Amino acid sequence: MTEPEAPHRICVELPAPGPDGPVEAVALITLDRPEVLNALDSETMRQLVEALERLDADDACRCIVITGAGERAFAAGADIREMAEATPVSLTRVNTFARWEHIRRVRKPIVAAVRGYALGGGCELAMACDLVVAADDAVFGQPEIKLGVIPGAGGTQRLTRALGKAKAMELILTGRNLPAKEAEARGLVTKLVAREATLPAALELAAQVAAMPALAVMAAKEAVNRAFELSLEAGLEFERRNFLLLFGSEDQKEGMRAFVEKRAPGWKGR
Repeated sequence: MTEPEAPHRICVELPAPGPDGPVEAVALITLDRPEVLNALDSETMRQLVEALERLDADDACRCIVITGAGERAFAAGADIREMAEATPVSLTRVNTFARWEHIRRVRKPIVAAVRGYALGGGCELAMACDLVVAADDAVFGQPEIKLGVIPGAGGTQRLTRALGKAKAMELILTGRNLPAKEAEARGLVTKLVAREATLPAALELAAQVAAMPALAVMAAKEAVNRAFELSLEAGLEFERRNFLLLFGSEDQKEGMRAFVEKRAPGWKGR
């Protein structure tokens, strides 16, 4: 007996459409459940991780943008209807949180284009991205405390690293939402733009990243992320090792040669 096809949850476009046509080497992933504010149920997460891993292995893609369908939300959290009757055993069996580790291991840069609500798992997904372009009406938050639980996909850790202990503690213990302007002022958001400019601005930023040498971009992303995980001494050692390794790439030779010859470099990704 053939199993029923999994319900559609996301849309993937490569190259992603920009305001003036295709944006070379930038992929666009759209969370496509606007009727439930793009809630992140287990099937959505499965499809999202599959898409990210596929794009991470695709040499034609050098940067990824994630956004939400509709006008109201990037992602308004986990699907509470799905989780309401969960037990420790069922959650362990499904191993939902392992998918978040797969997102963390994606080597190519990910840009979140956030309009409307990014709450709970939606906020955690935005923070798991490398750059966040937010609309001026975007709203971030970890309201899990109001449901009798706490963030489980990195909220307590990433929000604290982004905002500091005192502010993260306030938001997580009260469930208060964080308006986009405050989120930008506190360093959670890379760029704040008008609502209608959110996706174009995210695609433009992604195109700027995609235009850089791919090996150096991946090495830089990894080194910056290690700054949150290692001591300063270990982080500096990791940075220097990656710096030295890049001198074995064709792109390093091309980039420095182009600088000396006062011309645009032609990156090969090698």
